[in-house]
Amino acid sequence: MDTSNEERKRLDEEAAINAAFQEILDIYLSSQHRKKVELITKAFNFARQAHKGVRRHSGEPYIMHPLAVARIVCKEIGLGSTSICAALLHDVVEDTDYTVEDIKNLFGEKIAEIVNGLTKIAGGVFGAQASEQAENFKKLLLTMSEDIRVILIKIADRLHNMRTLEFMQVNKQYKIAGETLYIYAPIAYRLGLSRIKTELENLSFKYEHPEEYARIEKKIEKTSRERDILYNDFTLPICQQLDAMGYKYRIIGRVKSPYSIWNKMQKKHVAFEDIYDILAVRIIFEPREGRDENNECFNIYIALTKLYNAHPDRLRDWVNKPRTNGYKALHATFMSLHGEWIEVQIRSEKMNEVAERGIAAHWKYKSQGEESNDQQLDNWLHTIKEILDDPQPNALDFLDTIKLNLYATEIFVFTPKGDIKTMPQNCTALDLAYSIHTFLGNHCIGAKVNHKLVPLNHQLQSGDQVEILTSNAPRVDESWLSFVTTAKARAKIQAALRRQQRLLQHDGEEKLNKFLEQEGISNYAGSIEKLWKHHQLKDREELLTAIGKGTIQLGSEDKDALLGNKKFSFQSLFTFNRDKKKEDKKAEQHNEVDRKTPLHLTDDSLKSSYIIADCCHPIPGDDVLGYYDEDKRIIIHKRSCPVADTLKSSHGNRILAAKWETHKQLYFAVPIQVKGIDDMGVLHEITTIIYQQLNANIQKMHIESNNGIFEGTFWINVHDVDEVKTICDNLKKIKNIKTIARIG
Repeated sequence: MDTSNEERKRLDEEAAINAAFQEILDIYLSSQHRKKVELITKAFNFARQAHKGVRRHSGEPYIMHPLAVARIVCKEIGLGSTSICAALLHDVVEDTDYTVEDIKNLFGEKIAEIVNGLTKIAGGVFGAQASEQAENFKKLLLTMSEDIRVILIKIADRLHNMRTLEFMQVNKQYKIAGETLYIYAPIAYRLGLSRIKTELENLSFKYEHPEEYARIEKKIEKTSRERDILYNDFTLPICQQLDAMGYKYRIIGRVKSPYSIWNKMQKKHVAFEDIYDILAVRIIFEPREGRDENNECFNIYIALTKLYNAHPDRLRDWVNKPRTNGYKALHATFMSLHGEWIEVQIRSEKMNEVAERGIAAHWKYKSQGEESNDQQLDNWLHTIKEILDDPQPNALDFLDTIKLNLYATEIFVFTPKGDIKTMPQNCTALDLAYSIHTFLGNHCIGAKVNHKLVPLNHQLQSGDQVEILTSNAPRVDESWLSFVTTAKARAKIQAALRRQQRLLQHDGEEKLNKFLEQEGISNYAGSIEKLWKHHQLKDREELLTAIGKGTIQLGSEDKDALLGNKKFSFQSLFTFNRDKKKEDKKAEQHNEVDRKTPLHLTDDSLKSSYIIADCCHPIPGDDVLGYYDEDKRIIIHKRSCPVADTLKSSHGNRILAAKWETHKQLYFAVPIQVKGIDDMGVLHEITTIIYQQLNANIQKMHIESNNGIFEGTFWINVHDVDEVKTICDNLKKIKNIKTIARIG
């Protein structure tokens, strides 16, 4: 490249940087925030100089990334100058020689605190090791509960990284997309950032399942004309009615996102054509003068019931009982003149802004002197702090505990005095006890729901009146962890169990010391290690707990083990050496893995080098990835597998891209579920198509019939997903079969 071209490129980049910054200023100046243009300009110039000469994977100057994050923070979340400055500076401490102290001296304590919080969680939530991942996630949540702007800027940072993910290696795309779907999208949802949450989900879906994403987008586009006709016919009478009532309003048609459609297809095992809620209608209105906006939602709903029949079981009152993230709207479902159910969301302009911008909109209305309905969100942040106060030894348990409540749908239950408690759907009576107070949970022995006695694991329904029954002494049991659903309950139970374990270990240590003293054996670390290995336990703590419980009674065998009087076993030595040789050989086979190059899944390598995961049973044609585990084995998972989702989030550095290169040599057993009308000969028709027409082998099958409806699962040996599709397409032609889908 000659000098003139380089200079032209430099000037073009300078112009692009200046234009991007000017756009941020224009957006900021048009907002209702206090005008601190000088401070924002100072932060921009400082960040620009700090990142000078550095480029992103895309090749563009690095400063374009902080500018993009600041734009999202300003325009899409609606934050003010402090957050815009922190967004511009968010990578300075992490990537340059400047310190938090430098930021504090130049921009003040508050901006420095936010930048420091962002620096602590830099590089994503998850690092290389599980313990580091949990620690980073704890830092993220702790800073979130201290200053919510830290996580809002971090979400903006993640959103821009997802928008530019195409420039990353494929295995890094899987890691970042998986982490985004696992943590960032749920947190965005919990903070009320519905638009950003939807985009994060769609981008994750696009990079993890590009073919499925493209296929669904194509089908959405293909059916758009039919939806436009449906939308116009449905909304025309509504517009006429609202005009007659004197409302200022706007009506928006909302099409379900590709990720939401795909997710529903996976969970319900249905085809795209069988999803009937792709279109929803949103009515956004300005309350009439002197009218309460909550009542106005119901006035509009009543007006719509005069036009269309309402579904009796699908009225959702989020107006009087907002969701935990502050979301308010009235949801109802009506039958259109085309015979299709359409969901209508009725909300005021203020409600709409809160729905789109979440907590940032709460702050806006609070600062304007209006009452902000963010008590539920404050309660949730308080719960997060409570969980963080209890140290959790297991990193992944901690991640799962927090995540339990991020996407939970709420129900409303009543105390005996008639107070309303908001709880996650599928919660139990024990969850409610812990949500009221830890003491109540630890002493809980049962509950009365609607005046009837129920066990602790009874799942509550919206509208239940619940009375918690307690005992004088705490009765925490490990089995409780198998049925509680809230993060707080799980964390408090684990904390109580750890306290119980410490008491048992204390008793065990006293018994052990007494035994050693009686036998005249010195108490040193080597002795204790001999003892827990003799009992085939994990460590010293497990030994002391077992002695404290009384499951181990110390005696003569323990004395022999401590004094080394145990008989020597040649067989055990042979077994040890044989197993060690196997492990060494396995380690040699997979000692080095090139994580930048996709795995080639050939017929031979699937026989010898890779393991097909039992949890999801991937077959050729599925979107897959490899996981390089602690034993240096490479396990192949579907990218949509729940286990893979956790691995992408918790061990992202071990994720490998993978490609199928098979040639129909190997068979894979795939479960296919069939439902339909039970009739004479239907089973014969199914087996005839599979055996004779398609020449496929049924490995096993299970069929049940009840009240004229049959349901069957067939495990069929196939080479790849194309054969599964052929089988399903042919079975659909049978008259009495109504649904058919591959499961697992």
